[in-house]
Amino acid sequence: MEAVETQVREWGGSLGIVIPKGLVQTEHLKAGDNVEIFLVKKTNVLREVFGKIKFRRSTEDILKEVDEESWDV
Repeated sequence: MEAVETQVREWGGSLGIVIPKGLVQTEHLKAGDNVEIFLVKKTNVLREVFGKIKFRRSTEDILKEVDEESWDV
């Protein structure tokens, strides 16, 4: 089993994901094979990263600053 990050895309009236070619080759997948998928929806990547790194300022202060700077376009 291998973890891979991919993006959900529109596919006709449904949604679909693309399995990267490298993983298809590694797992010897072909059309019609059955696979089991475990979904974990990514949320705010910045919040995930900030939760793992220690800063001198609080994460909330840093995110506020980033939000304020993004409005100065």
